Amino acid sequence: MYRMSILTLLAPQPLRPRLNIPRCTLLALVHDMAEALVGDITPKDGVEKPEKSRRERTSMSYLTHSLLGQSTGCADAGREIREAWEEYEAGVTLESKFVHDVDKLELVLQMMEYERRGEGQVDLGEFTRAAEGIQLEEMKGWCREVFREREEFWKGVGIVPKYADFVARFLAAEDEGK
Repeated sequence: MYRMSILTLLAPQPLRPRLNIPRCTLLALVHDMAEALVGDITPKDGVEKPEKSRRERTSMSYLTHSLLGQSTGCADAGREIREAWEEYEAGVTLESKFVHDVDKLELVLQMMEYERRGEGQVDLGEFTRAAEGIQLEEMKGWCREVFREREEFWKGVGIVPKYADFVARFLAAEDEGK
């Protein structure tokens, strides 16, 4: 969550001037707040999206209304946090789309860190698929840079990693767009 906030401060050009960076940082900070109570529900948990959404909304109501809203001087902060979380969840604004993309990019970065730590013994290529959800072209470009670094790492190890074909297609999409 905090690394995502730092990544919002590193928004690539020419996207950066179009973004409200402080708003992006706030969205990144609050995007997973509900997980403090409901946990990190993943698709593997077998919880349907409507149920996951209900649990998260209930948690955010508790955090922002029942706790902050009832605390002296914190009601406005509670409302601001709730509004930021709802903006992120809706995924409509440029800022929320950017932060959703940052979330996916951060997963790819984390994958690479674990692979490097594993010194070629750990291949987490299935996480490259997170890039499919990246919407903004500038963020796809950032992800391509990370994928190129990953390719170099695996070449140095002398192994073709899992999902290399997906990464190759993702990188080739850049050439098609030119």
